[in-house]
Amino acid sequence: MLKKVFGSAVFGVEATTITVEVNTDKGVGYHLVGLPDNAIKESNFRIAAALQNNGYRIPGKKIIINMSPADLRKEGSAYDLTLAIGILASTGQISSENLDRYIIMGELSLDGTLQPIKGALPIAIKAKQEGFKGFILPSQNAKEAAIVDGLEVYSANNIMEVIQFFHNNIPLYQEIIDVKEEFEKNLNYPEHDFSDVKGQEGIKRCMEIAAAGGHNIILIGPPGAGKTMLAKRLPSILPPMTLHEALETTKIHSVVGRVQAHTGLMAQRPFRSPHHTISDVALVGGGAFPQPGEISLSHNGVLFLDELPEFKRGVLEVLRQPLEDREVTISRAKFTVTYPSSFMLVASMNPSPGGYFNDPNAPVTSSPAEMQRYLSKISGPLLDRIDIHIEVTPVPFEKLSEDRKGETSVEIRKRVTKAREIQTARFNDSDAVHYNAQMNTKQIRKYCVLDEDSKQLLKTAMERLNLSARAYDRILKVARTIADLEGVEDVNGSHISEAIQYRSLDRDGWLG
Repeated sequence: MLKKVFGSAVFGVEATTITVEVNTDKGVGYHLVGLPDNAIKESNFRIAAALQNNGYRIPGKKIIINMSPADLRKEGSAYDLTLAIGILASTGQISSENLDRYIIMGELSLDGTLQPIKGALPIAIKAKQEGFKGFILPSQNAKEAAIVDGLEVYSANNIMEVIQFFHNNIPLYQEIIDVKEEFEKNLNYPEHDFSDVKGQEGIKRCMEIAAAGGHNIILIGPPGAGKTMLAKRLPSILPPMTLHEALETTKIHSVVGRVQAHTGLMAQRPFRSPHHTISDVALVGGGAFPQPGEISLSHNGVLFLDELPEFKRGVLEVLRQPLEDREVTISRAKFTVTYPSSFMLVASMNPSPGGYFNDPNAPVTSSPAEMQRYLSKISGPLLDRIDIHIEVTPVPFEKLSEDRKGETSVEIRKRVTKAREIQTARFNDSDAVHYNAQMNTKQIRKYCVLDEDSKQLLKTAMERLNLSARAYDRILKVARTIADLEGVEDVNGSHISEAIQYRSLDRDGWLG
């Protein structure tokens, strides 16, 4: 008897519906075709044990299972439940009346308990698009799938609940959530707060500008100056995520199984901080079966690279294209996947191999040759994509010992959010540009018009400070953000003057 059940496969951040055809006939054997990986091939052992431990069995017949489309590679253990229900329906052990109305996914334990799957959200989105009535899946994934409006999401703890749903019409628990309410409930802010930072007022100002304009930033300073502490607090002053951004971010994290069961919807901006030993594939994404990398997991959030020169140069170079295009495309012989990667890059580094080049209280122990070798690990094209370079010096004891707390993240965030609203209105007619850091050359010329005094100031600074040509557009972008924070329409000399300070690595003597 031939029966069909439906599952789903995830490629990139999109899902494809998989039709599982189960045919039983006279004879003996179990044949699984349709390009399954080893995890799926092993499923017959898990299915046999789960059914036996719940009063059912795989009969001694010839069972042929085809996973269609047959030329598409399938992977993972999430098809266990799909195959098990198909076998039971094909052998007449359960009713098959409504099987074609549901997507069914779940990994089986030997006792029939359902384990969570990856990619529940994109699967649910695809199920709705293709007109399925509902989605049956493990209870741990129900909240993220229920985000999709117009699709009935049923959660199950074990295979018996699913069997009784189809065979005895015993209802499963239907997960229903109010997406806006869920979003607002999870919309809290990181525990790290700028009020904990002693001194460093100039650096905090710089971080505020970076957050307001979405600018990539690099912090240069000796060990213990507070670079990591400052970077970890950046998400606390970024504008709250919109519902659209939350859905985008949740979708990516769903693909790798990182959405927490009790939340369902990610409402906090991601903060990713990979170790400097990371490979280029782990950073950008890819592999034999492509998965999102750290830069995609940072989408709509912050990617923090601590001790930037310690990363392999080849790893850093693969950042260039995603920083420019804000997406990653991974091509294989039979398919191509694209992952979004619109993130703020925050990097930190010591100014020299010894770490104390710009520390006024410590001797310089590195030779010019060692300095050059150390700093040359960061290429010019990569620095081209970092708008703000700022030096961080150690906080004096007097500041550290003060009882007075600094300005809170909430207060800073209000100014940042207001500046972002100005930019949103400015770029309202553009689908690709949403804040100042994303401006192209044409938009820079349009929105960063300088008067003669400001032009002369910028020209003088570039000549006297030996600023590189690549600094020109970066200074204009940052100056535009400073003007937005002040709520003024035109960029003036004071904005240009402040923006010039934030190009440390372009000055003569840093990168030669």
